[in-house]
Amino acid sequence: MPPLQWFPGHMTKARRLIAEAMPSQDVVIEVLDARLPPSSENPLLRELRRHKPCIKVLAKSDLADPAQTKAWLRFFEEEKHPSPGDGLAPGVVVAIAVTTERPDEVQKIPALCRKLALHPKAPNKAPRAMIVGIPNVGKSTLINTLLGRKVAKVGDEPAVTRGQQVVTLKDGTILSDNPGITWPKIDDEDASLRLAFAGSIPDTAIDYESVAAWGADYLLRHYPREVTARFKLKSLPADAHALLLEIGRRRGALRAGGVVDLHRAADALIHDFRSGAIGRITLESPPPLTG
Repeated sequence: MPPLQWFPGHMTKARRLIAEAMPSQDVVIEVLDARLPPSSENPLLRELRRHKPCIKVLAKSDLADPAQTKAWLRFFEEEKHPSPGDGLAPGVVVAIAVTTERPDEVQKIPALCRKLALHPKAPNKAPRAMIVGIPNVGKSTLINTLLGRKVAKVGDEPAVTRGQQVVTLKDGTILSDNPGITWPKIDDEDASLRLAFAGSIPDTAIDYESVAAWGADYLLRHYPREVTARFKLKSLPADAHALLLEIGRRRGALRAGGVVDLHRAADALIHDFRSGAIGRITLESPPPLTG
């Protein structure tokens, strides 16, 4: 799979809006997909936030492997960040895992914003926080949960939010939501495939069967019990292709002559992963901390 390039025109505008608004912000809330935390980190956002304190929110944690989520939370809070002299973000990072099923976890975020947004000359000043992240990662859902009402559009497809919007929380915290943006060229093939498997890149921009084959291989290696249970398999298929064929047969995804329609089988696997029907799965593990 060649380097993925998917950067719609409205994302160029979104990047400019974020860059223009960043100096006035006290805290950056970067929403990540708990199933693929580093792959859903946008390197452009680190460049844009520079020295700003950051709350990394691992959204969709109800779909992720709980043990892996705990490991990622430890990693983000303990990893060494670039020093201010590097022109990038120093080490003021707090990580939290949230799910819409437990809004009490989400409600910890305003207090974290106040804690990180220190105003020595104006201690009672309302903090300003910017919510950023890649498409379809859960930013709008997070804002709706914080407000307790629906003000931001939510959808299963990437790039639902197209314009910047500003809301004020009950405690006075001022939040700005921005369209999800990717980076112009994703060179890491595995990261591209993780993003595609999770739905952060439109299905029209990817090779559906290749993405499903990657996902099938990963699941066979890391979550074999969940695969056999979900698809009611008597034994584990030998490889990704064999798994997709088995899914196609069991789901009735057949063409004339009983030939498996691999596109429909791929769709079944991808849909079951994204919905959490296969189980709580994380697509990458944190590297060991050093130093």
